[in-house]
Amino acid sequence: MMRALVLAALIGLVAALLTWTRPGAEDREATDTVAILVLDNGFHTDIAVPRAALERRGGPLARAVEALAPGDWILIGWGDAKFYVDQRPISDRLPDGARAFLHPGNRSVLMLAPRREDPRLAYGEDSAALSLSRARFERLAARVEASLDLSNGRPRIAALRPGDDARFFASRETFSILHLCNHWTAGVLNAGGVAIRPVPAITSGEVMRSVRAAERARKLDRPPLRD
Repeated sequence: MMRALVLAALIGLVAALLTWTRPGAEDREATDTVAILVLDNGFHTDIAVPRAALERRGGPLARAVEALAPGDWILIGWGDAKFYVDQRPISDRLPDGARAFLHPGNRSVLMLAPRREDPRLAYGEDSAALSLSRARFERLAARVEASLDLSNGRPRIAALRPGDDARFFASRETFSILHLCNHWTAGVLNAGGVAIRPVPAITSGEVMRSVRAAERARKLDRPPLRD
């Protein structure tokens, strides 16, 4: 009897964690909006933001963007300082992937990559568009900026990739199985008003589901349905 009760309690806890939804901040929608893109390559998500909108804010994030190569869009991503930057096939990086997942306190980096064309053209994977009011975009950008390691007073480049315009800036956050790249993206989107389910957000598909639900709700001008 006791085992059955414990099992039922565990099942209930798992179900609660999987369906727990963190609502996004609300405000009055304005006609002045910023259109962003969320890109999914099957396991990792990036956010594409108009460069002008980031530079207009000023501050450390804007200064980091101003130093990048030309491009009207900026891809923003986050991940482990070593695994994320490495471009070798995944099969060659499995031991390092295990280290990134299981070792606590891994260093991380914030990627800023300029793109001259619509990022969806070069990315070649799944994508979703999202329109944000200026207030929501400001909160989203502030959350990205808060990830930067500013211990030296300004953003610091921690890694480069040969032949790539992307720059990887040191982040103050740490990477582990409890805080993965998609968790980070979901948190940034949540700051911008997107309701998320923190536990399922381990997957890129869940992040995309949240974005599409938020955009549908915006078009219908009502809060998104919660699963």
